[in-house]
Amino acid sequence: MRTLQSIVAIALFALVAFPAGAAAQVPENPTFADDIAPIFYESCVNCHRPGEIAPMSLISYQDARPWARSIRNKVETRAMPPWHLDQDIGVQDFLNDPSLSDDQIATIVKWVDTGAPQGNPANTPKPPEFAPADAWQIGEPDLVVQFPTHTVPAAGPDLFGDLFTDFGLSQDRYITAIQTKPVGDKARQVVHHALSYAVEQDEDGERMGGGQFLVEYASGKQAEIYPEGTGLMLPADSEARLSYHLHSIGEDIDAVVELGINFLPEGEEPEHIRYSKQLAGSHGRTIGVLDIPSGEVSRSDGYARFNKAAKITMFQPHMHMLGVYQCIEFIYPTQPVRAETVNCARFDYNWHMNYNYSEDSMPLIPAGTILHTTTWFDNSSGNRGNVDPNNWVGAGQRTVDEMGFAWIGWYDLTDEEYEAEVAARQEARERTDDDN
Repeated sequence: MRTLQSIVAIALFALVAFPAGAAAQVPENPTFADDIAPIFYESCVNCHRPGEIAPMSLISYQDARPWARSIRNKVETRAMPPWHLDQDIGVQDFLNDPSLSDDQIATIVKWVDTGAPQGNPANTPKPPEFAPADAWQIGEPDLVVQFPTHTVPAAGPDLFGDLFTDFGLSQDRYITAIQTKPVGDKARQVVHHALSYAVEQDEDGERMGGGQFLVEYASGKQAEIYPEGTGLMLPADSEARLSYHLHSIGEDIDAVVELGINFLPEGEEPEHIRYSKQLAGSHGRTIGVLDIPSGEVSRSDGYARFNKAAKITMFQPHMHMLGVYQCIEFIYPTQPVRAETVNCARFDYNWHMNYNYSEDSMPLIPAGTILHTTTWFDNSSGNRGNVDPNNWVGAGQRTVDEMGFAWIGWYDLTDEEYEAEVAARQEARERTDDDN
């Protein structure tokens, strides 16, 4: 039997992603037709096209050329495509990574610096075919639930409340993928966040508490697709509850929110239950209280304990307009105590990115591990998202208030499962080292 210390040491070793393959060369004289269009078509034009959320199209050379220097700045600073993970720290192997490689960034920079030439137009590849702008990221859902319309006035205070509708399920089903989708661009603009729950009723038809949490939505968040072999039960005859936070944008908007869900086949149950919770908060509900003086950059910390061994499947920072950076660290139950910074990410309120680990890179943690979340807030005039750097800011639910925690996805492991997973990773690592 391995000691806990040796198991943790192996787990730490297994956190590091396997080395990437050899990098391709950056072309000497890149052109739009031969080198830039393929990058844009793969990573950019899903948003940068007519009718989508980006401010300009990048489909044709004529579309892209006027924006060349802005494009150079955005890709060089990794502001675009939206993927704010710090690529110098921790795990780097994710399922939903849209970021550009170093070679792709260098190619775009060289293209701009050499005059952004078009090249031979005949060499420009055919643009990709696009799914409709409102297409589901999880494919056609097995179930679509639409919550009642809520009208958001042109001006007024932030709105908080609940909307209810029926799931329409006659038997228990296990969720494998779930996505919240405001319907239309205007609805996306007014939905600050939306939390979905399944609420059961007692024998008298009365709602039993707030319900089982299903999924969170905030601006720019992608769907949550659970790892194979995991799921979350949606009880039969339960009611869908949407806990909303809406804010005005200068015109009356009829906000409609839909929930799309995919299930395991009827009668099937997953091997593990996949959980999603906001953990290690620093906004007054757990350890730590937010205190962000005017004109300053402030740090806040929060902690959460895992009572069982677990495999971490997803991490997502959550802050408001002043949030700029967050790190998650695992403190392991060893003597002496050991800690590992797993990931850090910059934060942009318009893009609440959820980072879904690949199967081989999901952090494995033993029972008793403590999650430590460190969050930084910029209340200075240098933060362009800051409404008023002269004001002190504390914890609260409004858009102009702040909060700081991490959404974490995971599933529990028995101690035996944990040991087996760690041993399998160590074996895979040794095989990779032998091959190299």
